[in-house]
Amino acid sequence: MLALLHTSPVHVPVFDALRDAHHPGLALRHTVDASLLDRARAEGPEAVGGAVGAAVRAAVDDGARAVLCTCSTLGAVAERVAAGVPVLRVDRPMAAAAAAMGRRIVVVAALPSTVEPTAELVREEAGRRTPRISALLVDGAWALFEAGDRDGYLDAVAAAVDGVRDADAIVLAQASMAGATARTRTAVPVLSSPRPGLAAAAAAAGADRHPGRHPGE
Repeated sequence: MLALLHTSPVHVPVFDALRDAHHPGLALRHTVDASLLDRARAEGPEAVGGAVGAAVRAAVDDGARAVLCTCSTLGAVAERVAAGVPVLRVDRPMAAAAAAMGRRIVVVAALPSTVEPTAELVREEAGRRTPRISALLVDGAWALFEAGDRDGYLDAVAAAVDGVRDADAIVLAQASMAGATARTRTAVPVLSSPRPGLAAAAAAAGADRHPGRHPGE
């Protein structure tokens, strides 16, 4: 069983659909706690380290063989939890892919709190390659997300992405942005985290020897 720690309920159907399409048979256990992100935004991610650790260990006690944190703001905090099983952040595979694509990387975010954690993760994955990372905060997008206007939110993100110039890769800092990739027209690669993040976590849980492969392929 793979446990997922979310800070919004909108992620549950997204990851369930990815599981059904690419990892059939994988059991998922979802924990949603929006207060973790609220507090992290107000006080910093380290302020919720204890609460994140408690949520992770509760999932392990419930039988999880790996835990995936889907919140970019809390990813680094979650990775440091010692739980006896792999604890992963959803955006690490995306960051690794972006770091391999070139030196000019744009991080697109709807929340200021996700910008630096994502940029730092890309730098970490790039190693000695020293990418040039710039940030683009989509004004007003988070208000649309909080109001439940998914289409408005994704359209705002897509419009911001299409305005990016001089980039080798564009990184969508939040898992909730993934749906915007289908709405963009840019020729620059646009990377999102849910699919590669779930594939890595499924492999870590020992539940998928061939992430992303359909039965019979």
